[in-house]
Amino acid sequence: MRDQNKEKELQAGEQAPKTIDGAKTTSGWKRLLGKKWVFPATYMAAAAIILTLMWVYTDSGVKNLSENELGSSAKPQTVTDSTNKPDALAVQGNAETMQWPVKDQNEVEPVMHYFDSKASSEVRQAAMIEYGDTLTPHVGVDFAREDEKAFDVVAALSGKVTRVEKDPIVGQLVEITHSDGTVTIYQSLADVKVAKDVQVKKGDVIATAGRNELEKELGTHVHFEIRQNGAPVNPESLISQK
Repeated sequence: MRDQNKEKELQAGEQAPKTIDGAKTTSGWKRLLGKKWVFPATYMAAAAIILTLMWVYTDSGVKNLSENELGSSAKPQTVTDSTNKPDALAVQGNAETMQWPVKDQNEVEPVMHYFDSKASSEVRQAAMIEYGDTLTPHVGVDFAREDEKAFDVVAALSGKVTRVEKDPIVGQLVEITHSDGTVTIYQSLADVKVAKDVQVKKGDVIATAGRNELEKELGTHVHFEIRQNGAPVNPESLISQK
């Protein structure tokens, strides 16, 4: 009987340390988890890991977007447009204005005006040309000196000479076509100084005033016309008077 009791005690003694170690381990975790700082520290560590993963993912996505998608579309195309605009404005700013076809306007005076259908009857009658038995509306402006002497006739605007000829009725004439399609015509000339296809500048002398058969009563003078789209235009509506 005693031997059996001793054996039971020995068995109980061998198992006792295991029970104590397990109890120590369990009680240790309980003590650790029972401390107030454990859960906040665990939460902060997990949050830091999650934020780090999100930052890495976001940074990678932004980098791919900036390199692959924005790289080809973010070109400063408007810079080219803005640098071209001043040039266009400069061209417009340098556009010529038309002048009367005389070198010195103070030495001449208009001796026949353009026929204006809206003018008074007296003004319209003064702007009619009588040739033979025919009355024709005057479609230009004629200039002459008071002493009836010759004077220089100049290009009213820069352009290309497109016609030079001598007509038995209107006398020697020069036609100049300008960059916008406007045509200026100079009749009753003498001593023509330009030829067809020659480029002339505004103010260049192209001839001197002369005589013609159609307006012989005017003596030495120049007849000046402006045509746009083939139709005569009143020069006085385009050129300011002195």
